[in-house]
Amino acid sequence: MPVIRYIRKNDRLRLLLLALPFLAFILMFSYVPLAGWVYAFFRYRPGIPLDRTPFVGFDNFRLIFTLYRNQMTNVLRNTLIFSFLGLLMSPIPMFFAVLLNEIRRAKFKKLVQTTTTLPNFISWVIVFALSFAIFQDVGPVNRILLYLGLVDSPTMLLGNSGAVYAFQTILGLWKHVGWSAIIYFAAIAGIDSELYDAASVDGAGRLGKMLNITLPGLLPTYLVLLLLAIGNMLSVGFEQYFLFYNSLTARSIDVIDTYVYRVGLLNNDFSFGIAVGIFKTMISVILLFTANGIAKKVRGQSII
Repeated sequence: MPVIRYIRKNDRLRLLLLALPFLAFILMFSYVPLAGWVYAFFRYRPGIPLDRTPFVGFDNFRLIFTLYRNQMTNVLRNTLIFSFLGLLMSPIPMFFAVLLNEIRRAKFKKLVQTTTTLPNFISWVIVFALSFAIFQDVGPVNRILLYLGLVDSPTMLLGNSGAVYAFQTILGLWKHVGWSAIIYFAAIAGIDSELYDAASVDGAGRLGKMLNITLPGLLPTYLVLLLLAIGNMLSVGFEQYFLFYNSLTARSIDVIDTYVYRVGLLNNDFSFGIAVGIFKTMISVILLFTANGIAKKVRGQSII
């Protein structure tokens, strides 16, 4: 018995040591930067020590609702639209995992899974370059449309402000659907196989097993991911929208992250940029706890 306790103690220590690099990573890149929030309460300029910098209190936060209200309204609207479209697309990886799990040919199944997962590892720079080559006015898409007589003149999709929301959502879905489905594959593997055996005895077919066993088994995983997505509604990303940003689509594709970059780094208004970042974080925390409370009341389960 003492030997068993000793082994378990060593296992706990080993697991703790394995987790330390990840905890250090989170601490360095998620918590240490929070010390920079103090600059939002000063009129900071690079090269000037903080003790010689004028203290302005909440003036930078007031600018969000006064001087820069129109800009903030636009970027907040774009961010929420992209987030809402992302939430609408969120069930697709789950259904994709369920359908792919039903494929009986192992080689074809692995081929599809690998093909759909690879785009996640492709840089957004390469995605932009490919999109520009494919959808430019002399690209293959416009040539095919002109040849079929579906359009009278070439159209530059990357410069079409009316297609920004749909086009960027489809690109994001193509890039992440296979990777997002991995967690659902793991959840499917955790479903008790005896449930499927019992359903087979009762005469249930493959569709019945999917609807009554697989999908209900994946629902808790989906709800947890949905809560996390709601908490990150204002963090739609930076690289994608920064690369596809241009003068023709600026009003429709500018989101909070790209706005903070332009204001804080390009315009050297670090204090206001940090204030916008703090505002985004506070709203995200409120959304997360609100969604968590609703889930707890509706289902009796939550992540917090």
